[in-house]
Amino acid sequence: MATINSVLGPLDTADIGYTLSHEHVLVTSAGIQYVYPEFIDREGTIARAVADLKTAYSEGLRTIVDVTTIDLGRDIRMLEQVSRESGINIICATGTWRDIPRVFWSASPDMVAPLYIREIEEGIEGTGIKAAIIKVANDVGGVTPEGEIILRAAARAQKATGVPISTHTWAPERVGEQQVRIFEDEGVDLNRVYVGHSNDTTDTEYLIGLLEKGVWIGLDRYPGRQTEHTPDWIGRTETAKKLIDAGYGHRIMLGHDWSVTLSIASKEMQEQRLKYNPDSYLFITRNVVPKLKELGATEEDIQNIFVNNPRNFFEAS
Repeated sequence: MATINSVLGPLDTADIGYTLSHEHVLVTSAGIQYVYPEFIDREGTIARAVADLKTAYSEGLRTIVDVTTIDLGRDIRMLEQVSRESGINIICATGTWRDIPRVFWSASPDMVAPLYIREIEEGIEGTGIKAAIIKVANDVGGVTPEGEIILRAAARAQKATGVPISTHTWAPERVGEQQVRIFEDEGVDLNRVYVGHSNDTTDTEYLIGLLEKGVWIGLDRYPGRQTEHTPDWIGRTETAKKLIDAGYGHRIMLGHDWSVTLSIASKEMQEQRLKYNPDSYLFITRNVVPKLKELGATEEDIQNIFVNNPRNFFEAS
């Protein structure tokens, strides 16, 4: 076993338990909840997160990996409070999402990497709370020039610290392949790379190609069908079972990419989100796991996906 950092301090990987590999508590833009509080109900978001995660705890959840970065509105004190009050372990991230700060656009990877390293080794924003994963993101259209700076910075921070990388991709355009090529060029151990949002496609040839490179795959968008071009939750679950059947059940993890952000600006949007996913962090537990079993997944498969694989990923085993 090994010890990693959670928002409440060191966490033995033996205690990770049932884990969702890609989630959020709050999603907004950098500092919005403080600078323009008219748009985000911060206290309400905390209360909702605590309530939802307590319920999830009662149904077996033990850990979430919150991959919210500074440009996605990371609120490290919020995560600390939610973890303490809910009982759920929260592993937090450094790195950069798609909203790359303009000051990074003309920077070199060697200028950005130390920022990530500091948040891993010293802590985030003077709190002493340390990141245990590096988040990066590339979306429709693939890796942009500024996106490449972030990927290479993350790679160098990973090599310096040993902390793994979690990526946001656009699977319909096979963006994960571009990310992996850059990580290979940087000399990253691909066993320390998790290629996320991979269930936005049902193209198992693409997914198995990534797995054969040695990365982990995140099937971490549920319920799904964000657009007419991406699969619904049943199609996503059938893809997961196909990967299990192909012998890769020990290299996949699941999550929702969910957040409980309460937006004051749009009550209608909030209502739509709750209609889309009334189960919050429990959609997978209540819907996907039973469907996987219906498709023939074993208890060992389920244990691997939600317990053993996250533990092995963080242990680099």
